Amino acid sequence: MARSTTKDAQALFHSLRSAYSATPTNLKIIDLYVIFAVLTAIIQVGYMAIVGSFPFNSFLSGVLSCVGTAVLAVCLRIQVNKENKEFKDLPPERAFADFVLCNLVLHLVIINFMG
Repeated sequence: MARSTTKDAQALFHSLRSAYSATPTNLKIIDLYVIFAVLTAIIQVGYMAIVGSFPFNSFLSGVLSCVGTAVLAVCLRIQVNKENKEFKDLPPERAFADFVLCNLVLHLVIINFMG
């Protein structure tokens, strides 16, 4: 039973790796940015658990900034992906401009929340 599960996991990992190798470079860069934003949020939560959350607004602002940026980057990835038929008429420059504008609004709200 364990041997079958290991083989299935290896086959799944190999198929995901081969499928991801065909992904365009710009989407891989966006994926790295999303991973960085999520890891930064996890580090902030870990720091809060160890040290404490005295300025709680600052902690919330940092985590929400990371999570919001990751969500906006996922939206950018969806819009820039050539295989997505819903956004085929949307130029990548417009999608990036939307991403930058939404990030600006997000961070203005976060700065306002910090006080």
